[in-house]
Formats: sequence, C-alpha cells, structure tokens
Amino acid sequence: MPAHFVAWDVLLHPEHGDVRGRRYDDRRALLVDLLEAYDVKPPIQLAPMTDDPAVAMTWYQQLPEQGIEGIVAKQATSVYRTTGRVWKKIRHAETVEADIVGYTGPAARPRALAVRLPDGRVALTQSLKAPLAAQVAVHLAASGPPRGTRTRAGEPYTTAAPGLVVEVLAGTTRHAVVTVTRLRST
Repeated sequence: MPAHFVAWDVLLHPEHGDVRGRRYDDRRALLVDLLEAYDVKPPIQLAPMTDDPAVAMTWYQQLPEQGIEGIVAKQATSVYRTTGRVWKKIRHAETVEADIVGYTGPAARPRALAVRLPDGRVALTQSLKAPLAAQVAVHLAASGPPRGTRTRAGEPYTTAAPGLVVEVLAGTTRHAVVTVTRLRST
C-alpha cells in the first residue's frame, strides 16, 4: 500500500515562527491555512478533527475496520508542551490475563515483566509504573535465586517463581505491545 502522511499539528510556522505557545485550536487553524495555501494533496493529508463527542465516538467505533487503532483527545485550549502529555490516546485493545514468568531490571524495582500470553508466547511488557512495580517486587523477592533467559525474540529477562498473574492489554491494530493494567493475584 502507498504511504500516507497525516498532519495534525504545526509547531514552527513560516511566518509566525515558533507557535508552540499558542492554543491547539489556533495552531490547527494555522496548519489548515498552510495546507490550503500550498495546495497540499495526498499522500499528505490533514488528520480529521472534531469537537463533537458523538462524532468522536462514531469514529472510535467504526474506524478499526480500516486499521485505525483509536482516537486522540486533547483540549483545544492546550498549548504544546515538551514534557508531559496534554492529550490522551484512546485505543482498541483486548484485555487478557497473563502469567508473570520473569522481569527486567532489579527485582526490587522491575522495569518490565516477561509474561506468558494465552497463545503461549512470552513477551516483555512496556515499562511498569512505580506503584505496580512495587507490588510485583514483593513477589519477586520471594522468587528464589534469579536465572537469566530470553524470549524467542532474544530479549533477556530474569525468571520469576510461578503464581502471579497480571491483566494486560495485548496489542492494538498497529503495535504489538503488551501493557500491564493491574495485578490480578498475589
């Protein structure tokens, strides 16, 4: 399939310079004006946008069939920030239970988990948030002597004693990522 390039924001404008301090709705208007002024056509296209919650919900429900993984919500009054997010991704993903079989990083503060998914595949999760890492660390301390191993993809991890289950979001339509949402049992 041919590539498509989707523009959703402008940070540096040819006439106005750095526009990151402006509200998103102002930056969006500048972007629309630029694309029209330069008669930009596909494969570069403007990302669809709405401030109508019903339209956003319709997109969220109907677009996965086209390979769109979800929607992004942000306040029209928000300025661009280089740290921290002022927007939220809302994705379609399946929640499943997975057995913890290992971890990366120190047992007292694991960075990620190695989990066995329902299809039998062992995968490393995305980085753990501090509260969840602390909950899992209690179990890992009782796992016995650490032993190193690797996933089929060659990613190294340290094994953990069986018995701990987490709930994960296993993949989206575009990314094969595993994100832990919560600890299921202790």
